[in-house]
Amino acid sequence: MSHSFLVDQSGWGAVRVTGADRVRFLQGMCMGNVDAVPEGGWLRTATLNIKGRLLSIYDLVRRTDDLLLLCQPGLADATRDLLSRHAIADDVELERIDLAVHRVWDTPAAVWSAPPVLSPPPGPAASAEAVEVRRIEAGLPLWGVDADQECFPFETPLAAVIDYHKGCFVGQEPLARVRARGTPSRALRGLRLAGGAVPARGARIRHPARDDAGQVTSAALSPAFGPIALGYLHRQAWEPGGRVTVDGQDADVVELPFG
Repeated sequence: MSHSFLVDQSGWGAVRVTGADRVRFLQGMCMGNVDAVPEGGWLRTATLNIKGRLLSIYDLVRRTDDLLLLCQPGLADATRDLLSRHAIADDVELERIDLAVHRVWDTPAAVWSAPPVLSPPPGPAASAEAVEVRRIEAGLPLWGVDADQECFPFETPLAAVIDYHKGCFVGQEPLARVRARGTPSRALRGLRLAGGAVPARGARIRHPARDDAGQVTSAALSPAFGPIALGYLHRQAWEPGGRVTVDGQDADVVELPFG
């Protein structure tokens, strides 16, 4: 079911990166292939620490004279600061800016594919509540809610945007080791609740094979899918199509995005 609406991201915050070394610098500071992004193109990526854990999630836009890092809400200042600490001998300048940005998230999958448009929305934007529902339907982890500095990108749908072949970047080695060894111990999955109640954040998830199978990180009432949630599930419980219980409610495990 399509639920087309405009998403105004103008207040989320951004970092403008200039200087002759900007592409090379960001190539080594994020898990996406900045070199391969054409002028006017974009990618979703993240900066990691040396242990491979998340430090920031953002969309990178490549323009003629700069790179724009379109950050998740509340992350722009921290992203500028953490990158600045690494820009020691590089010809790079990082500036925290605000600019008009919107997207069209007409389906859950579009949350991952819709390009940023650097202008105000051309019409009424969706409410914050509607945007949150669509984000959860898509399985996009929100910083401070579904992801923090204890999380690895491969535990989330951000695994799809890790470029393991682009060359060295901060946090690459731990990611490569886990990839070579096999599956991680947990993963962020969608949950479709059989009852009518939306579970609370932190609600415990149980599975026949494991009583402490995980916990809910985000939840909402979706017009298309009913009560849904995101939660980290242990590998014994994460198989899509499986059944778990959340605070006594049955729930189906769903591959993200919903749909």
